[in-house]
Amino acid sequence: MFTALQLLDDVNSYISKLQYNRTPKGLYDPIEYVLSLGGKRIRPVLMLMAYNLYKDDVSTVMSQAVALETYHNYTLLHDDLMDRSDMRRGKATVHKVWNENTAILSGDAMLVLAYQFLTRNTPAHLDEILGLFSQTALEICEGQQFDMEFETRENVTADEYIEMIRLKTAVLLAASLKIGAILAGASTADADALYTFGMQIGIAFQLKDDFLDVYGNPELFGKNIGGDILCNKKTFMLIKALERADEAQRKELLTWISKADYNPLEKIEVVTDLYDKIGIKNVCENKMREHYMQGIASLLEVNLPVEKTLELKNFAEHLMYREM
Repeated sequence: MFTALQLLDDVNSYISKLQYNRTPKGLYDPIEYVLSLGGKRIRPVLMLMAYNLYKDDVSTVMSQAVALETYHNYTLLHDDLMDRSDMRRGKATVHKVWNENTAILSGDAMLVLAYQFLTRNTPAHLDEILGLFSQTALEICEGQQFDMEFETRENVTADEYIEMIRLKTAVLLAASLKIGAILAGASTADADALYTFGMQIGIAFQLKDDFLDVYGNPELFGKNIGGDILCNKKTFMLIKALERADEAQRKELLTWISKADYNPLEKIEVVTDLYDKIGIKNVCENKMREHYMQGIASLLEVNLPVEKTLELKNFAEHLMYREM
């Protein structure tokens, strides 16, 4: 069995050797750039870990793993453009290095490349993995649309938010695991259990991101905390704070949300203090733990010895308790 770190090294090595020999270079240079920025590579690593539960030679499906990473980075490239983000992983985003039109077109090319990587060497069960991948890509678009609509809605519920992050984030983690299992010839029951495991871990993963944006250590988190507070992002934490606040606390929260002119550090400090008084830190941690435990329960349903799935369990635990 390979460790997650070994698989991460293999994925990075494979990506570093990719060559885009087509022209024009103005289309492909941004793709090489965004893939060179690194990242956690969670999706390809999960796919390879699932495959490795049943088969040893993960090199035979490395193209399919990189398809998932290419697709994920395509979504980030377009997300950065929609959010007008200037930085990604400490580097300038594609639309800042080049321009907005290039970001759109290179992103579109990445989507096509993802399908090419996925179908390379005509893997077993091609129709099944193509169907799952296409359905997942559509669900991610649905999640992104929900996220954008939430920006102008006052009455977003916690359940709606969980469904949005399920679509926007969790389905790709779930599909990565299931594609790995399908490619390895796993039973339908095992593939479905791994999908559910990935779904629940994915929701916990995004909730952890929201949590770290408020309570993380900036030196470990890799960016300044409080970004979600400053842009009034309707995270699980804000939704639950508005739901659980008393009249005075709710009034103060809404005042800061509606302010157009404010001191950023003061806003972060005041809203975080309100979260503390309302008890939102514990509420979010409990919700993360709930989904994490549901994920682990699904992992235990996989019809393999527990020691075979231990590396996946450890990886999920790392995502749950990470500080960055």
